[in-house]
Amino acid sequence: MLQGSILQQLEASHRHSSRPIHFGVYYKNTLVALCHALEDHILTRNNAPLVITAFQEGKWYLEEAVRYADIAQHSQQIVIMAAADAGFAEHPTSQLSNVNLVALATDDPVAQEWHLMILSPDYTAMVICQELSPDDYGIEGLPTSDLERKFYGLWTFEPELVQETAELAIAHIKDYHPELALKLTQYKEAIHTHISSSADVATVVARVVDYLKTGQDNLSIPVASHRKSLDRNLVSNEIQAFLRMAQLIDLADINHHGVATEVASVVETMGQLLDIPAWQIKRLRLAALLHRIGSLQNVESLITPSHLTTSDLEKALSCPLACPLVPGAQALRIMPRLRAIAQIITHQTEWWNGTGEPAGLVGDDIPLESRILSLAAEFIRQVNQYKYLGKSEGEIFSQALDQCRQQQSTRFDPKLLDTLTLLVMGLQQGLDLSVITPKVSGGLWLLDSRWDSHSKSSEQISVYSTPGRIYG
Repeated sequence: MLQGSILQQLEASHRHSSRPIHFGVYYKNTLVALCHALEDHILTRNNAPLVITAFQEGKWYLEEAVRYADIAQHSQQIVIMAAADAGFAEHPTSQLSNVNLVALATDDPVAQEWHLMILSPDYTAMVICQELSPDDYGIEGLPTSDLERKFYGLWTFEPELVQETAELAIAHIKDYHPELALKLTQYKEAIHTHISSSADVATVVARVVDYLKTGQDNLSIPVASHRKSLDRNLVSNEIQAFLRMAQLIDLADINHHGVATEVASVVETMGQLLDIPAWQIKRLRLAALLHRIGSLQNVESLITPSHLTTSDLEKALSCPLACPLVPGAQALRIMPRLRAIAQIITHQTEWWNGTGEPAGLVGDDIPLESRILSLAAEFIRQVNQYKYLGKSEGEIFSQALDQCRQQQSTRFDPKLLDTLTLLVMGLQQGLDLSVITPKVSGGLWLLDSRWDSHSKSSEQISVYSTPGRIYG
C-alpha cells in the first residue's frame, strides 16, 4: 500500500480501532461495473451529490467524460483527480461550471488509485482502490488484458466511512488547489447524511447486481482460466451487494445494531450442537446474515433486474417451496447460488403448528435451517430487549430462553428448544460466543453452487473473527 495514498491513510486511521478495515482484491472489469452502477443511480435522483473521483490517468477519464457530462447535470459538484494527459483538460465536460479537474503529479501515490465517492443526504456510496504493484502480481506477472488488472480496496454504502474518506480526499486536493478544497469542505459540511431507506438501498443493489451480471455476460477473455477468475470476482460482488444491503438494514435499526451477526453466531453454534454437516452450517450462517432482507416489501426492482428474460425469472422463482409473498427473499433467488438461502429465509416465519406464513407448513415439513433461524432470531430479539432493561447477564439469558419456551410446540420446534437450552447453559457457565463479522470487503466469496442440491461444499467463506459476546 503506497505511503501517503488515500487508501493507506484510511487503513491507518482504522488499524487500531474497534472497526478495522479489511480490503479485498478486485479486477478492473468488476470495478467498471460497480462504478457505473453507483454513478448511474445519481441520474435517477434529485439530491445533487458531491462527487469526488480519481481516475489514475487522464486517458481513463476521457473514456468516461461523456458519461460525466450527464452525471454533472444531476450533481452539485464533481472533482476529478488524475495525472494529466493530452486532452485531459480540453474535453467539453471539463469546461462545465460544476466540474473541477485536479492534475496530479506523476509521483503522487493517488495517481495509482481509483476512487469514486458519492455524498448526498440520502445516498452515499464509495469505491476506493489502489492498483497492485508489479511485485504484487507475483510469478504470473503483469496481466496481458486490461480487464485483468487488479486493485486492492473496498466498496461500501456506509455514510460515515464515505464521509471520512471524502475528508481525506479533500485534504489531498488542498495541496493542489486550496480554494477548491475550502469550497468542497463547505459543500461536505452542508450535507447531513443519513442511512438510505430500504427501498432506496434495494434499488441501488438491484442496479449493482444487474451491471455485474451484464459485465459477466460480456466478458471476452480468450483464456478459459482467466475468464473463470474474472467471472468469480463479479459473482462474489453480487453476493457482497446483498450483504451490504443487510448491513445497512442493521445500521438503520438504532436499537439493535449488529443483530444479524449475533443471530449468525447462535445458529452456527446450534448447528454444531445438532451435529449437522459443515456445509449446511455454512449455508445457515449466510442465511442468518441475510435474514432481515426477508422483511423488505418494496423491492420490485431487485426481483426484476433488466438483464433477466421472462424465462430467466420463471426459472429463478420456480425453486421448491418458492413463495412470491416474501419479495425480500425472492430477490435472492435471482442468483442461482442464493436460491437455497432464499428458501431458508422465506420459511423462517412458519410456525411448528402450521399457523405461520407464507406456506402454512407444519412440523418437520418446515426446512430445518428455517426452524433454527426462526428460533435464534427470536432468542436474540429477547436478549436485546432484556439487555436494554439493565438485567444481569444470567437474567438476560434465562428470561430470553423462558420467552422462547412459552412458544414451544406452537411456534418453535420443541427439539430445537432443547438445543437452545444447552446453549444457554453454556453461556451461563462462561461460554464465550464470539460474534463473527463477515469480511464483506473480501474480493472472493467462494460460494459453492452445489449448496442448492444440498451437497457438501468444498470451498470456504472468508470471514474474520471479532471477539465479543452476544449480549454486549
